[in-house]
Amino acid sequence: MFSALLIANRAEIACRVMRTARRLGVATVAVYSDADKDAAHVAMADKAVRLGPAPARESYLRGDLILEAAKATGAQAIHPGYGFLSENAEFAEGCARAGVTFVGPPPGAIRAMGLKDRAKALMTKAGVAVVPGYLGEDQSPKRLAQEADKIGYPVLIKAVAGGGGKGMRKVERAADFAAALDSAKREAKSAFGDDNVLIEKYVARPRHIEVQVFADNHGNAVHLFERDCSLQRRHQKVIEEAPAPGMPAEMRAAMGAAAVKAALAVGYSGAGTVEFIADASQGLKPDRFWFMEMNTRLQVEHPVTEAITGFDLVEWQLRVADGEKLPAMQTDIRIHGHAIEARLYAEDPATGFLPSIGTLERLRLPAGVRVDSGVREGDAVTPYYDPMIAKVIAHDGSRKSAAAKLAGALKQTQVAGLRTNNAFLIRALQAPDFLAGEIDTGFIERHLDALLPAREPDDDVLAAATQFLAQEHKRSADPWDARDGFRLGGVSRQAIEFVIADERVAVPIAAGAPEGIDVMRLQNGDLAAMRDGETFVLKLYDPMESAGSHGVASDRIATPMPGKIVQILVKEGERVKKGQPLAVLEAMKMEHTLAAPAEATVEAVQVVAGDQVAEGTVVVRFAKEAA
Repeated sequence: MFSALLIANRAEIACRVMRTARRLGVATVAVYSDADKDAAHVAMADKAVRLGPAPARESYLRGDLILEAAKATGAQAIHPGYGFLSENAEFAEGCARAGVTFVGPPPGAIRAMGLKDRAKALMTKAGVAVVPGYLGEDQSPKRLAQEADKIGYPVLIKAVAGGGGKGMRKVERAADFAAALDSAKREAKSAFGDDNVLIEKYVARPRHIEVQVFADNHGNAVHLFERDCSLQRRHQKVIEEAPAPGMPAEMRAAMGAAAVKAALAVGYSGAGTVEFIADASQGLKPDRFWFMEMNTRLQVEHPVTEAITGFDLVEWQLRVADGEKLPAMQTDIRIHGHAIEARLYAEDPATGFLPSIGTLERLRLPAGVRVDSGVREGDAVTPYYDPMIAKVIAHDGSRKSAAAKLAGALKQTQVAGLRTNNAFLIRALQAPDFLAGEIDTGFIERHLDALLPAREPDDDVLAAATQFLAQEHKRSADPWDARDGFRLGGVSRQAIEFVIADERVAVPIAAGAPEGIDVMRLQNGDLAAMRDGETFVLKLYDPMESAGSHGVASDRIATPMPGKIVQILVKEGERVKKGQPLAVLEAMKMEHTLAAPAEATVEAVQVVAGDQVAEGTVVVRFAKEAA
């Protein structure tokens, strides 16, 4: 085994790899950008090397700098994690030229599976069924639209170099195809440097089921069973589990065999995931699944496979990269129980899962389950990288008990300082259809109203907040800290005024605080009240602030986070309808559409395409409506 390993990634996966490396007695080297100089993975490593500024293209995507760091620190191998350079054949070749072991598949396998159109052609040749679609080289909009018409709507537009939902659009009708194609190609170009796309038939009740494969350099290849990743928002996974619910033994065998065949067809080595789409309209059947793509790297959701098999997949990666044979053969691999993983994101489900940036002023992660995280309380979630806070994984004897265990763990979780999807995850895990195994990739969209947690506090939360403020006042000798509701000419001294749903509300100070609600003051003066995994942000009424904020919510559209304006869709003087797209913002590696909140007339457009904008930048201002 090599003595020193550099991890060419950040946050959760870097920490995850380091834990296994440390157990195996391998020294670790971290790399970091300026935004990550105080990050958890930097503190955890034996050595750390600065790469450059915060943007990934100037730091984590600089293969030359990473190779220089390996040379300077004596690292004999590089683990790319997932994302960034993990599926970059040129980087793998650069490692070989530098005499450094790349912990991943050979460059040829990365190239073979890196472009979806070529990968599907290769799988067809190898006898693996693929989804019907257009994989041709003619990328003209006219030809692509014609092929979509032939396939029949709905269709999926997918970036050939894509992943993580980037460059992917579902199109329901021909009239929407041109706009969806333009958006998909633009996002693909930004994310991958390649705007070529393929067109694919959209399966009506699709289940996203993937198979973990492993191969060594001695001709051995195995699968470690399947994972179901059907619960997705914006084409990105939210909850993953292993094994797939309702999977017949015959289909499991067929899918596993197809995945191994796919790996052997490209001379694979190391960890990989073969992704299939299954038609669940009549239940899972061995003749109703098709190859979608192969991810030539470790996956975010690998912990559920580790839980049900008992193997450390990172250890397997390191041993295979070091020239060893696979630690187990197919007959040695068994399924033990059920595991479910939830991805805790800094995002707001109520605003279409827009990322939420800010400081983790409170971060309490649960005990009794596996938690993989790369952030700590006090760390910042920035606009530069994926907003995942942690992965929480529960393993138990049955799917039902694993779901209950995971939901219970998430109820122990406390996060304040930014919005998260934690309460949303709890509701998803407790949804009757989820527990019944009635899942597909449209699950979240169908059940969204039931899964979204309440945004406004109830009486118990407000009571706890008033008690917190009363106790805070008792602890302070400063009379201006008083939270007793006193206002000159105002309300009772026994009430506290909050702003709830944009309304000024006087709440009587409670005689006692309800149990199970934890309240804290945030840096900006707001309160965070936490109960059973939900966090309510409470704003105190400030007459001075209120006087200067009239019209903020109704007369303009502002950016919800820093990013780049990639498209302006309206012009001054135009009359727009509620929900009409006004502009497209690129942030956190995804495109976000800014839409009109109501019918209005555009008075001014205050940015242009290409502008880099800060959070809160006014994009469109609306004219005042006549009374």
